[in-house]
Amino acid sequence: MPATDFSPRTAEIHRQTAETDVTVTLTLDGTGTYDNQTGVGFLDHMLDLFAKHGGVDLTVRCDGDLHVDDHHTVEDVGITLGQAVAEALGDKAHIARYGYAYVPMDETLARAVIDLSGRFYLHVDADFTRPTVGDLSTEMVEHFWYSFAEHVRCNLHLSVLYGTNAHHQVEALFKAAARALRMAVRRDPAHAAMPSTKGTL
Repeated sequence: MPATDFSPRTAEIHRQTAETDVTVTLTLDGTGTYDNQTGVGFLDHMLDLFAKHGGVDLTVRCDGDLHVDDHHTVEDVGITLGQAVAEALGDKAHIARYGYAYVPMDETLARAVIDLSGRFYLHVDADFTRPTVGDLSTEMVEHFWYSFAEHVRCNLHLSVLYGTNAHHQVEALFKAAARALRMAVRRDPAHAAMPSTKGTL
């Protein structure tokens, strides 16, 4: 089966609670286009580069209770983005399943490793050098990826190996995660229809 016969993988998820109203539109096999507006400027920047480096088309809209703080917005965007990735992946036929990436940004080096196993596990090793970057709390970086990985149902291991600039640390981590995901979701007819001896992911 030629790769050109693969159908597009898309999803649109709307999630509304008393705290946030989030809509995510995703094309997994995209060109890296983006239009993200969450009310948290630095999160928008991270979602933009996630799309660009992940090779996905991504639109995110979030109306959240930012008068409280950024927690609910960041968490719920992570949840909804994870749900969109899971829906777009569908049965995961012919995917690579595993992906990894190292991304440098000046003095910082970040690493991401992912397994689209259908099982949730997150490990984050990052010591951010200040409590906020722009309007994003750095403590919410791990929480964003927790919410994302839980709803994709994947193993995700993220590390900032070294670095001193918090902006660089967070940005390199998002870029590495995006590039690792891009590798893992890539379909190839040469790949096993189901890359697992269990017959399911």
